Amino acid sequence: MIVAVALFELHIPHAQSLKDKRMIVRSVRDKLRYHFDISVKEVALQDLHQRARLAASFVALDNAAADGIFEKIQTTVTSNGDATLNGWTTEKLDFDETVVLT
Repeated sequence: MIVAVALFELHIPHAQSLKDKRMIVRSVRDKLRYHFDISVKEVALQDLHQRARLAASFVALDNAAADGIFEKIQTTVTSNGDATLNGWTTEKLDFDETVVLT
């Protein structure tokens, strides 16, 4: 089992207010949640009009599945015309199936 996290930063050039920014961030967040059934949250830069940092997390069965979802997330974010993907980083935590969590 893989716990996967992507952290990415968006540039929103046409946002002139926090309200403009929130509309675009909400749109990106909702698309990702709907299409991939993942958790997405704005985690930093909340007070800046034209920048947003979001985190997405999900659980996958193996590394290949996690990489595939990462690729689809990145494609979805970059295809959004209202925001530009400025940075992208991912991390995968591999949990051994024999571990028992209590």
